[in-house]
Amino acid sequence: MTADDESSRDPQREEASRLLAQLHALPEHSPQRSALRDRLTEMHLPLVRYLARRFAGRSAPLEDIVQVGSIGLLKSIDRFDPDRELEFSTYATPTILGEIRRYFRDTGWLLHVPRRAQELQATLARARSELTQQLQRGPAVRELAEHIGVA
Repeated sequence: MTADDESSRDPQREEASRLLAQLHALPEHSPQRSALRDRLTEMHLPLVRYLARRFAGRSAPLEDIVQVGSIGLLKSIDRFDPDRELEFSTYATPTILGEIRRYFRDTGWLLHVPRRAQELQATLARARSELTQQLQRGPAVRELAEHIGVA
């Protein structure tokens, strides 16, 4: 990174980079880790809220989604390696989104249903809609099976 790049960076990013480097340098059981981790969490909650809003309107309240995303943020803070010279938000975003997606995957079904069965259900829903339009009536089970190729 050049000196020009450094000076053009936002002060909050600079502070986050500094705090992440301090956190990484501290021993595992240092009492200062908790305070640094809390500060970093507060600084990056807007990122979590931004990412959580992508999932708004689903089966969970936004604040629940933010809480789940915050778990991903904490995991990112704990696992981040400042020596890799990667922007923290770039590193944290996939982890936060992964936690949110895992939450919906785990809570979306009352029973554990194999992914193949979940995908088949989605395929059936599309096929039912298509056949209803084509046939001008609800399709029979046999017609659905033939349409998706499982007959």
